[in-house]
Amino acid sequence: MLKITRQCDASSCSPEQVVDSVSLTYEQRVKGRLRALSDNGLELGLFLERGKVLRDGDLLQAEDGSVIKVSAAEELLCEGRTDDWLVFARCCYHLGNRHVPLEVGEQVLRFQPDHILAEMISMHGMSVKELKAPFNPEQGAYSGGQGHGHHHAH
Repeated sequence: MLKITRQCDASSCSPEQVVDSVSLTYEQRVKGRLRALSDNGLELGLFLERGKVLRDGDLLQAEDGSVIKVSAAEELLCEGRTDDWLVFARCCYHLGNRHVPLEVGEQVLRFQPDHILAEMISMHGMSVKELKAPFNPEQGAYSGGQGHGHHHAH
């Protein structure tokens, strides 16, 4: 098993050093500890700093110096679309108020399947469908630190 212990920054790794890649769902990219198979079938053990979310395109370095590229795997998602910016803003507000991971595009929202949330944004005027796609939710305003900057019970 190839033991991966750190995420690379631009000064320590380059795309030319990549020897393999690993496709991970969002839930897998949130975990600091994980066993996975690389896209070439190599067994990987990730032992990374907790609290960081791996993003599509991130580079990881193994103890032996090997560099592995992270890819966001396709997964089942709900997608809401609208041509109305007010509908879009209202749906962003309501989904954001529920603290769900949310990918925001131009008048497009994607989130993990949840029939209650899908019904809610549909009632606000968005067309909703399920699809398989990579999921890259917003990191949030407080992604650089611990917690999310306000205090209440979740």
